[in-house]
Amino acid sequence: MKHFGKLLSIALIPLFLMGVHGKSFAQDVRQQLVAAGTLEEIKERGRMVVGVATFVPSAMIGTDGKLIGFQIDIANEIATFAGVELELVPTAFPGLIPGLLSGKFDTIIAGMQMKGSRNLQVNFAGPYSWGEQGMLANKKMTAGFKATVLATTQTDDFNSENVTFAMRRGTAPIQIVKKHFPKAKILQFEDDQQAVQDVINGNSHAYLSSEPKVSYQVVDNPDVLYKPYSGQNFSRWPMGIAIRKGDVDFLNFLNNWIKLSTEDGFITGRHNYWYDPTRPWLSMVEG
Repeated sequence: MKHFGKLLSIALIPLFLMGVHGKSFAQDVRQQLVAAGTLEEIKERGRMVVGVATFVPSAMIGTDGKLIGFQIDIANEIATFAGVELELVPTAFPGLIPGLLSGKFDTIIAGMQMKGSRNLQVNFAGPYSWGEQGMLANKKMTAGFKATVLATTQTDDFNSENVTFAMRRGTAPIQIVKKHFPKAKILQFEDDQQAVQDVINGNSHAYLSSEPKVSYQVVDNPDVLYKPYSGQNFSRWPMGIAIRKGDVDFLNFLNNWIKLSTEDGFITGRHNYWYDPTRPWLSMVEG
């Protein structure tokens, strides 16, 4: 029994030492993880590097050669919130996530849709705003058309084999047309402007795409075009701020900024300004 007691005491020594040192060890690990995080890197260098993609009205080249737009306002405000300078890295949209993962920038602020396939590669803070799909139609060709709520009934005149939608080839809105207007024909074009022009010319009845692109066309062609489902969204999707996986502190920081900036009206105010279909900022954009 004496030998057993001695052996038991020896066996318990490592456990005792683990108990004494376990707390400080865990604390050291946490400190190392924090020190390696993006937020600490940003604070250390005094600059936040953001990947952006140029498209209207999110990020556009202003008359002074600098980037302006909704996403640019968001990025600037987050950098101010962190007390650091902002560096923008314009990148083609398909290259944003690879650029983030390779360390080219700290985060992506580009109106990126929060969806599963992307979430497998990155983490998202947000949503901080929402994207929408809208529809325009030729006034003369659709005069007298009945348009119900998002074409949910058979009485909707846009859901007819006699109606043609002009659409950009290979885009997500094509699936929305198939869902809401299964009887209609779809004519596909290589770019959006060609599709819209086909509606203006009276060859196609309607066009569906992301806002505010649709509203801009209606404002620019008020005698020919209108929005038959004005005030209704064919789909609504969340915009998130993308960061590298596992960066809990940075994710917490960004989500806190989103919460505070939603509460004080900053995000809504900037969204309303940049997404205004009359484009009050047009004179600020490089011609």
